[in-house]
Amino acid sequence: MISVEEAQKRILGRVQVLQAEKKPILDCLGQVLAINIYSPIDIPPLDNSAMDGYAVRAEDTDGASDSSPTILTVIGEVAAGSIPDKEVKAGTAIRIMTGAPLPEGANAVVQFEDTDEVTRRAREDSSSQIGILRQVQKGLNVRHRGEDIAKGSLVLEEGRVLRPAEIGVLASLGHSWTKVIRRPVVSILATGDELVDIDQPLPPGKIHNSNTYTIAAQVLSYGGIPKILGIGRDSVQSLNEKIDQGLNADMLITSGGVSIGDYDVVKDVLAKRGQITLWTVRMKPGKPSAFGVLSKKEDGREKRVPHLGLPGNPVSSMVAFEEFARPAILKMMGKNNFAKPTIQALIEDDIKNTDGRRMYTRVVVSRSHGQYHARPTGPQGSGILTSMAKANGLAIIPENSKGIKAGDMVQVQMLDWGDEVSL
Repeated sequence: MISVEEAQKRILGRVQVLQAEKKPILDCLGQVLAINIYSPIDIPPLDNSAMDGYAVRAEDTDGASDSSPTILTVIGEVAAGSIPDKEVKAGTAIRIMTGAPLPEGANAVVQFEDTDEVTRRAREDSSSQIGILRQVQKGLNVRHRGEDIAKGSLVLEEGRVLRPAEIGVLASLGHSWTKVIRRPVVSILATGDELVDIDQPLPPGKIHNSNTYTIAAQVLSYGGIPKILGIGRDSVQSLNEKIDQGLNADMLITSGGVSIGDYDVVKDVLAKRGQITLWTVRMKPGKPSAFGVLSKKEDGREKRVPHLGLPGNPVSSMVAFEEFARPAILKMMGKNNFAKPTIQALIEDDIKNTDGRRMYTRVVVSRSHGQYHARPTGPQGSGILTSMAKANGLAIIPENSKGIKAGDMVQVQMLDWGDEVSL
């Protein structure tokens, strides 16, 4: 058996960053930018108002107060999207809306709340004057040209993960399309004569093919594109046919057939299709995890695709996916941070480690009075899929530990942050 870290190292050493593709920006959410983005424009393009109010010369407001307002003559109004055609001169003001370009001569904006506009309207004052109720400084409520983005500047660098904010920046620059590292297509094949499709009746001794759907959901959650192959039966012909289909992808994930007690047909077929570099990992659950590179002839050439063989037990499959398939998918997408968020939590029950493997115990993490608490979800058998459904984290018990006691601190790898947990 090898360590989890050694297995991760071998897997990541055999997968490559994929090619770039050009896509509409909204379809790029969560993907990695493949080019540098420079701005062709200033944002904002002109000095403009950050408030609804009056564009003024700040020096005209010297000494203004509620008891002694400065009276200015209103010579016009400018709305967002229009260009002012008048200049603010001494003793004058222009009514202005948020985002509207600042008129020539103005160097500050007084918000409506700091004028007597409401009072004048109440008394139906139709004069062209406005009272300024506070002294303001130059630049107040003014957004300057290029203060967000300067023309010619590097705005988004290659390798940046595109979040909603980055999508908005691209849109503000007038980009409707951009280049990103494409998402990996991941073939998913469940193996075993005991499996039945989920929409079929369940005969005695059979089980529904749930692994395919949990793995496909995990692939989707980390940005990949799942390609469901169905069920490969325990025969050389069936498995080879399904593997041939699965190699028309960037990665093949199989579940089942790689444990010591499994029929040799799955392992024999995999071994003959390529080089399997690992079979077991020092972890619990997830020990029977295989990895290698499989090949097939395509257009006279040999096509080689990384293959990850997950255990057949559903919890083992999901945990092994988190540790091995997830970082491989992230690397293929061009990402370089493969670590899951981890915290230190106070464990609420004893956990024994009896066989020298690293344990991943399913727990519910909550936070109380500034302290994280981790509570095991109940029975931890590798076939109890509901233990994963109840969990939001995996408590990690080191392989060189005999276990931990209630009240000890434990490292927890978070699966997600629910409403009951906050950072």
